[in-house]
Amino acid sequence: MHKVVIQDDFSLVKIARSGQCFRVHEVDAGWWRFIAQDRVLYIRRAEQPQQYSFEKPYAAGVYEISAPQEEWDEFWHKYFDMERNYCAIRQTCDGRSEFVDTAMRFGAGLRVLNQDSWEMLVTFIISQRKSIPAISRAVEELSKRFGRPICDTEPLFAFPTPAAIAAASDDDLKACGLGYRVSYVRSAATMVESGELDLAALADFSDEDLFAELQRVHGVGKKVANCVCLFGYGRSQMVPVDVWIERAINDECAGCDPFAQFGANAGIMQQYVFYYMTNR
Repeated sequence: MHKVVIQDDFSLVKIARSGQCFRVHEVDAGWWRFIAQDRVLYIRRAEQPQQYSFEKPYAAGVYEISAPQEEWDEFWHKYFDMERNYCAIRQTCDGRSEFVDTAMRFGAGLRVLNQDSWEMLVTFIISQRKSIPAISRAVEELSKRFGRPICDTEPLFAFPTPAAIAAASDDDLKACGLGYRVSYVRSAATMVESGELDLAALADFSDEDLFAELQRVHGVGKKVANCVCLFGYGRSQMVPVDVWIERAINDECAGCDPFAQFGANAGIMQQYVFYYMTNR
């Protein structure tokens, strides 16, 4: 095990419950397991840093990790969006909306993860009209059936490739809990596998063009496209609007969208609001 010091907002529980990642589990008291691409990370909070300040009270501290320091620096540091200072973002955005301020205080500690665009595309297609536990079960079942093993000590699997999903039968995909979304997932897999949709190339697209291109996939509407933009491409100004965010806008903000005023941080504010609405 190695240790890393995290001096910014960081809460494993809140990240796990924020509705953006579906392969995160608490495997033992305090230990959380993250699976991303072909990597597995076990992490837990060990202690608070010596210079602990009131301005950074949200689980900043020393963490034990299973990954080598080099892997943390090269992969997990970016995955957890460590280049961004969330404490500073909260301070900058404070005072613009009473409701969003409440949500920020409640959700402080969560971070917007930088995840794989292919996995995000399929995951959020699956997410339509499903609860978070049901999404997690479907994603794990897909990985177990069609992904390759990535761990020598326990049965853990990478998220399946487009080719693996495109080659699967409808019955096998339905057995993973996809339901009516089978045709949507197959459309995504076929487009990516054939090169019709180049997910890597989309990283260079403008927000508008990326958003439009993703909606060419059968079953991808505005909400799913926004989720992929935010969680799969790091477009932090994009705001996915689902039933919880609609409810927040209508019931808590008198029908007025509070997010546009936050500019490049709008998607991060959306995450605070989503977490508040689903966990308060």
